[in-house]
Amino acid sequence: MDKTDAYFMNLALDQARAALDAGEFPVGCVIADGPRVLAVGRRQGSAGSMANETDHAEMVALRRLACAGRSLTLYSTLEPCLMCFGAAVLSGVNRIVYAYEDVMGGACDCDLRRLKPLYRGMQTQICAHVRRADALALFQSFFGNPDHCYWSDSMLAQYTLAQPRGPKR
Repeated sequence: MDKTDAYFMNLALDQARAALDAGEFPVGCVIADGPRVLAVGRRQGSAGSMANETDHAEMVALRRLACAGRSLTLYSTLEPCLMCFGAAVLSGVNRIVYAYEDVMGGACDCDLRRLKPLYRGMQTQICAHVRRADALALFQSFFGNPDHCYWSDSMLAQYTLAQPRGPKR
């Protein structure tokens, strides 16, 4: 594992822990340009009965990003969904690093070459499973708590709770 990726993923995990401590889905995000953190975010709006599906950690961080066009890397504790993947690509993110795979809604295997011209020429490098065991522990804690109803009966919850602790096999 690359030391830089591990460092920034640790910062994303800190954001995810803060989200979990607030009763939210434990997704954290950091956007970096080389050695500098440009923006951070954590999941909001997943607690309670009126969950919103736009305050994903990646979207929160992207809204805080001053401007795009650099060589940006997005670090997330969960594989970005289609909304977050698309927003990241359009914001100039050319590398996405994530910890835990989203078997239900992850979009990092989206083939941009098959899309319309706006997206077709964009290239985004994907690096999966950086600090996966740490992220898995947060998601297992979330889904294992009966007080958290967000996605509690989902394919992602079932998959997560069935995972053994430790490195990906």
